[in-house]
Amino acid sequence: MTRANDVPAPAPRWFSWGRLRQMVRKEMRQVVRDPKSRPIIFVSPVVQMILLGYAATTDVKDISTMVVDHDQTAESRALIDAYRSTGYFIITETTDRSQDVVAGLAKGEAQMGLTIPPGFAADMQSGRGATVQALFDGSDASQATVAQSYSSQIAGQFGAKMSGKRMVGGVELRSRAWFNESLESKFFNVPAIMGIQIMMICLILTALGVVREREIGTLDQLLVSPIQPAELMLGKTIPVLLIGLFHLLVYTGLTVFQFGVPMKGSFLALFLAAFVYILAALALGLLISTVSKTQQEAFMLLILVVLPAVMLSGFVSPIESMPKFFQWLTVVNPIRYFLEIVRGVFLKGIGVERLWPQYLILTSMAVGTLFIATKRFRRAIA
Repeated sequence: MTRANDVPAPAPRWFSWGRLRQMVRKEMRQVVRDPKSRPIIFVSPVVQMILLGYAATTDVKDISTMVVDHDQTAESRALIDAYRSTGYFIITETTDRSQDVVAGLAKGEAQMGLTIPPGFAADMQSGRGATVQALFDGSDASQATVAQSYSSQIAGQFGAKMSGKRMVGGVELRSRAWFNESLESKFFNVPAIMGIQIMMICLILTALGVVREREIGTLDQLLVSPIQPAELMLGKTIPVLLIGLFHLLVYTGLTVFQFGVPMKGSFLALFLAAFVYILAALALGLLISTVSKTQQEAFMLLILVVLPAVMLSGFVSPIESMPKFFQWLTVVNPIRYFLEIVRGVFLKGIGVERLWPQYLILTSMAVGTLFIATKRFRRAIA
């Protein structure tokens, strides 16, 4: 028997900005106070960006070179000096036996062997043209390719200088690289590292954070509170979104001021791309958390997702050089499109007006993944 004065408590509203604000505040405090999260948020962006920015380079310098000079003339010594003066090659050893070159390459004592045959000067003076041999350590294919290119350019310039003209076969080549005139690899790699780092940190904070709360039981306590699933999901993702945008500012500052990469485009275009890109990363992290029962499972899934995504992003090798099957796989990789936008903004000075397909694909990925993750998240907490 109930009394007339006993009025049932009103059901909580399906959405409350006040509850969401309290949830976001609680998550921010938890992340900042967590001794394991503080290094990830405040230390790792600077340390990893600097380490990877300097380490991830394809520039080849100080190539150890072994020289075999069978000619011993002023012209042969001038050719050796031409290699030495560029700064790309370091003459580590000079010998008169050709077999020493192969032995030096096998032992790792030299990365290139330059052999000047007898009669080199006579062939140059006769106008027939001279031939020299350059052997490279092909165990590192990328380094050998760059070293071979440098060697060919030096030999060609030396021959043109000695003959008094810069023309070969009646054709004069005047080449110039746009957007990166010095062809420094950091201009290409450092902005890409920014995208990879943002993705990794957002995935880690979202996936591991949700799974950790499920393990320690705080997620169950939130479920019995008046907070609604939509507020809970937004409360988990908004702090990580803010952290990702904070990291964007840190990475942009390091890219421009520490590494000297020019930013020719608009920061607003970069910010807009980062916003939808981070949303896609948050949705992916939330999706991983719904299929993981422990932090170990979530971490293993992160590795399985991040490593292939980096390899298929165009950061390590051009997408056009991949087999067709893997080129199709890159279509669903958000890192690929963000790297295209970042490089376009930094190096080419273009933005949404030229890169709108990449913006549209990133937005579609963020919305689609967030929709799937939301449904699974609600099902997982039900």
